[in-house]
Amino acid sequence: MQHRVAPPHLSVALRKLANVTVLAPALDDDSPADAFLADAQRYRRELLAHCYRMTGSLHDAEDLVQETYLRAWKSYQGFQGKSSVRTWLYRIATNTCLTALEGRQRRPLPSGLGTPSSAGTDEIAEHHEVPWLEPLPDESADPGNIVGSRESVRLAFVAALQHLSPRQRAVLVLREVLQWKAAEVGEAIGSSTAAVNSLLQRARAQLDAVGPSEDDNVVPPESPEAQDLLSRYIAAFEAYDIDKLVELFTAEAIWEMPPFDSWYQGPHAIGELSRHKCPAEGPGDMRFIPTTANGQPAAALYMRNPETGVHEAFQLQVLDIGKNGIFHVVAFMEQSLFEKFGLPATL
Repeated sequence: MQHRVAPPHLSVALRKLANVTVLAPALDDDSPADAFLADAQRYRRELLAHCYRMTGSLHDAEDLVQETYLRAWKSYQGFQGKSSVRTWLYRIATNTCLTALEGRQRRPLPSGLGTPSSAGTDEIAEHHEVPWLEPLPDESADPGNIVGSRESVRLAFVAALQHLSPRQRAVLVLREVLQWKAAEVGEAIGSSTAAVNSLLQRARAQLDAVGPSEDDNVVPPESPEAQDLLSRYIAAFEAYDIDKLVELFTAEAIWEMPPFDSWYQGPHAIGELSRHKCPAEGPGDMRFIPTTANGQPAAALYMRNPETGVHEAFQLQVLDIGKNGIFHVVAFMEQSLFEKFGLPATL
C-alpha cells in the first residue's frame, strides 16, 4: 500500500492515531475535532472488519482504518450531523477502500485460482508474489452482532467477495451486511439508486456462481461439536497420527495453504500431503494453541526446530467444521500473523 506524507499540521493527529488502538483516552479534549475523534474510536473494530471484507487483507484493513480516521479528523468541520457518526465513518471507510482498490489484484485462496486439486505427493511451490487472502482476528468483528459478523467475515464469504469488482463489493456489503437502503448506498458511493440496484443484482449473481454453499451445516466455534472436533484434530496432529487425522475430514474436504498455490481435496490427498510434505518427523514435533479466526475454529501450529528444540510459529490453521466433520482448512504460512492474533512467537 502506498503511503503519502502528511502535511506538518496533521503530524500531531497522525501520532495520536498511531498510538490509539480501541479507545482514545490519550487524545486531548482541547479541540472539537480531537474530542470527536476520541468518541469515534468506539467504531474502530467494526470498521476494521468492514475494510477487511472490502480488501481481504488484515494488513491493508488496518492501514485503511487509520486513513479513515485521518480523513474524518481533517473533514470534521464539514460534518453536519445529517447522518450518525457511525454512518459517516462507514462512508469514508468505503470510499477509502474503493480508492485503495483501484488497479489492485483480487486476493484469492489457492482453490480460487481455477487450477485442479493436487495429489498429496505432488511437488509444491510457494508464490509470495500473489496477494493472498488473509485471516481476521475475531476481536475485529462487531461485538454488537456476533452471529451476523461471523457470517460476514467467514473465509469462504470473503474469498467469494474477491470475485466481485470493488464497487459491486461495496454495494453488496453495504446493502446486505450493513442493511443500508439503496438510496443511502448511492449517496455514499456517488451512484444513482438504479445503478446501486443493478450493481447489487450482478453481485448476487456472481456470488451464486462462486460463493459458499448454504448446506455446509457450519457449527459455531463454541459449540460442543466444534470443540470436540478441534480437540481431536489437534491431538491427532500432535501425536502425528495421520490415520486418525483423516477420519475427521468429510469426503469432499479441502485443504490449502497459501503461499503454496496447490490445494487438496479429500481425506486421502490431505493425509498423503501430511505424510510426505509436513516437516514433522514424529510425535511431539508439533504443538498447537486453539483459537478462533473469521468466526471459525482455528489452531496455531508451532513446529519444533530440530536445531534448538524450540517450538516456533509455523502455521495459522482456520477450520470450517460442519455436523459431519471438518470440510475446509486454510493453513496460513505467514508467521507475522501470530503477533496480529496475540499469539507468542515460540512455545
